[in-house]
Amino acid sequence: MVAQPLNIQVITVSDTRTEETDRSGAVLVEKLQQAGHQLLGKVIIPDDVYQLRAAVSVGIADPQTQVILMTGGTGFTARDNTQRAVEPLLEVRIDGFGELFRHLSFDEIGTSTIQSRAFAGLSNGTIVFCVPGSPGACQTAWDRIIAEQLDSAHRPCNFVDKLKSLS
Repeated sequence: MVAQPLNIQVITVSDTRTEETDRSGAVLVEKLQQAGHQLLGKVIIPDDVYQLRAAVSVGIADPQTQVILMTGGTGFTARDNTQRAVEPLLEVRIDGFGELFRHLSFDEIGTSTIQSRAFAGLSNGTIVFCVPGSPGACQTAWDRIIAEQLDSAHRPCNFVDKLKSLS
């Protein structure tokens, strides 16, 4: 359990998934709840630049949302729009997240990791993590990076003190 629970939204980016078939979003929800964080909401948004930008903008503007976890839309197909939609909304990009994610996933999927455009950033006191749309990628990102960075007790540093305060 984390020292300071955070308020988290989960957004699955997909043109085809439903709540019943969204295994990636389900992994993130399960992981964040097991860690003791609060799920504010979970939605599935079509892989459309403007719908994605609108959903993320609402989360960033929401005074209760401290973290947005996004899964899907980070590849190289014509319908992979997460990066194009979200990056303009970020005040600060966390370059190390994508680099570390690809490094870690190399052990799992080899050179195919080069096709991941996983990324993260901060805006208005909200951290946004964007990971590929597979359950394995969500598990790797959470277990090996995100969980520690959202734990206020993790040392030498974490992102909790950079997030909006709810008090």
